[in-house]
Amino acid sequence: MIEEINEKDTLLMKLLHYFMIKKNYKPIILQGIQDEIWLENLQSDYKIIRLVSHYIHNDEQMQFDIIKTKKIVKTIKKKTFNFSMPTISIYLDLGENAHLQEAKNIYPMQVEDEEDLKKYDFFVNYFDDITNNLEFTEEGVELFLKVSSDINEKSRKEQVKLNRLFNKNVPIITYILIGTNILMFFLDLLFPDAFLLERGLTYGPYIRDGEIWRLLTGEFFHGSILHLLVNMYSLYVIGSQVENFFGKAKYLLIYIFSAVTASALSIILNINTASIGASGAIFGLTGALLYFGYYYRVYFGNALISQIVPIIIINLIFGFTIPGIDNYAHIGGLIGGLLLAMAIGMKTDEESHNRLHGTILTVLYVAFLIFMNVFVIK
Repeated sequence: MIEEINEKDTLLMKLLHYFMIKKNYKPIILQGIQDEIWLENLQSDYKIIRLVSHYIHNDEQMQFDIIKTKKIVKTIKKKTFNFSMPTISIYLDLGENAHLQEAKNIYPMQVEDEEDLKKYDFFVNYFDDITNNLEFTEEGVELFLKVSSDINEKSRKEQVKLNRLFNKNVPIITYILIGTNILMFFLDLLFPDAFLLERGLTYGPYIRDGEIWRLLTGEFFHGSILHLLVNMYSLYVIGSQVENFFGKAKYLLIYIFSAVTASALSIILNINTASIGASGAIFGLTGALLYFGYYYRVYFGNALISQIVPIIIINLIFGFTIPGIDNYAHIGGLIGGLLLAMAIGMKTDEESHNRLHGTILTVLYVAFLIFMNVFVIK
C-alpha cells in the first residue's frame, strides 16, 4: 500500500522528475545517506543536485550538513577527475532556528513550495524552464506512479544505450587495417624493384614539395617483422576497443586523421628525417580511448588513471629515451585522436556541448599543422 503523500513528498517527486527526465541528472549511490537524494550531471554547470528531505532544526545541524556535503563532494571530485563540482543543496524541511549557510561551490536553497524556487536568481536563470515542467495533471498516488514510470523508462533507455556501447562486436575495420599493414610489408619484401617503401614513407621535404599522400601512406609501412608485429598487436588490442565504442565509420575516421596528424607534426619537428610505422595512428586511437574513459569515467572508476594514462606516459618515455622512435609522431597522433574523438563523439553520444569544443580545437590543431608546414618550415 502507498501511504498518503504530503506536500513535501509531492514537491520532492516533481523536482526529482524534472532533474532526471528533463535535465539528464543521474542518481549517485551513497552509503549511509538517508532522506536525501544526490543527483549528478557532469555536463551541467551545476554538476550535483541534492534534494534534502530530512528535518534540520538548528544552525549546528546545518553546519554538520555542510561539512558532510563538502566531504562527499570531495570524494566525487576525485572519482570523476573534476577540479570543480558546483553543488546545489535544496532543503525541503528547515526549522526556524536553521539558517542557510553558503560554502565554496555549494549553493543552498530553502524550498517549501514551488514559489520558493523563484527566490534564487542563480537557480531560475540556469533552470529557466523548471516552472512549466513542474505542472502535472496527476496528484497523490497517481503522481507517484507517473514519476516512477517515467524514471524507470528513462533508466531502461539508458541501460539499452550502455548495452549497445559495451557489447562486443566483431572488429572488422581493425582486421582490415591489420591486413593492409601486413600486405604492404610483404609487398615491399616481394617486389623490391617497385620501391613501394621509398614512394610511401613519411618525409618532410617530399611532402612539402606536393607528395601529400605520404602523410598517410607512411603509417602503413614497417621496417622489420618485429616492428610490424608489435604495432599490429597494439592495433588489435586498442583498435578493437575503439571500434566497439565509436562505431566502424568514426573509428576509421579517427585512425586516418590520427595517422595524418602524426605525420604532420613529425615532419615539423623531424625536418629531414624519414619515418614509417602505424604507431602514430595507434597513439591516436589511444587518445580516443582516453577521451572515452574520461567521458564515461563514472562507469570506469579509477581505470583511467590506473591503466590508460600510465600506458600513454610509459610509451612516451620510451619514445624519448630509445633511439630510432619517432615520438613526435606519437604525440601528433595522440592529440589528433583525442580531439577528433571529442568532436565526433561515441556511437551513442548525444551531447553537443563536448562536440562543439572538440570541433573548435580540432580545427585549430589542423590550422596550426598547416601553418607550420606551409609558412614556417622550409
